[in-house]
Amino acid sequence: MLVLRVLNVVAPAYFLCISLVTFVLQLFLFIPSMFKDPSTTPLFSPALLHGALFLFLSANALGNYILVIQNSPEDLGKCLNSGRGAEVVADQPDGSRSPCSALPSTHFCRLCARVTQRHDHHCFFTGNCIGSRNMRNFVMFCLYTSLACLDSLVAGVAYISAVLSMSFANPLAFLTLLPHSISQFFSGALLSSEMFVILMLYLWLGIGLACAGFCSHQILLILRGQTRYQVRKGMVVRARPWRKNLQDVFGKRWLIGLLIPMLNVGSDYHRHKDK
Repeated sequence: MLVLRVLNVVAPAYFLCISLVTFVLQLFLFIPSMFKDPSTTPLFSPALLHGALFLFLSANALGNYILVIQNSPEDLGKCLNSGRGAEVVADQPDGSRSPCSALPSTHFCRLCARVTQRHDHHCFFTGNCIGSRNMRNFVMFCLYTSLACLDSLVAGVAYISAVLSMSFANPLAFLTLLPHSISQFFSGALLSSEMFVILMLYLWLGIGLACAGFCSHQILLILRGQTRYQVRKGMVVRARPWRKNLQDVFGKRWLIGLLIPMLNVGSDYHRHKDK
């Protein structure tokens, strides 16, 4: 448990450090290198378009990240003293089970020390549980983090290709880039800044693919009306239309939330809470 608590603190700090490094590299290295002559740069140049795209992806990733943390799952354990709702059992830290107002899949998280509604999993990179209140923002966070990493990967490859006069037309060139770069770095033929960018390329690739896979799996579970906790516990879920399952998570204003970080005000959870 101590290791998990340490990871719960270190992982968000690690994510913020990677985000800061990516932001600095993009704005102060990759994008400026795309400008050949700033005085003759057209309004809709590829460099400006790339910069606008990166800022859009970064703003959505960071905005949804903040919303995931701020919109924490409600501590349903407090409802024991409020006397509202139907009685459902929830797992407690000592292994016992106590009644509480919640939907099925209610679970007590030892790290957060609270009972969450429709518990999916505990995300160490946000230091928070993922439940009915922040599921949509979590999916959007994974999606835009993946896109921002892949965007940085493409910009970084273009920068390394121009600086080192390399061609990546052959897919094997990227796979052999790291071992060749390490040998050149220790022989003094490669600058430390260039080696750092090359290491970041592989880090962006790993984070981008991991977030894309995680986001795809999460959407698949949402279409089925399931959570990771239900799958892990082997719980049977009542079959419902996939459109209804999507609406429960993303709400009716899903298109606005796809472009702008915002709370899911159109979901069934928030309509129930407003009542």
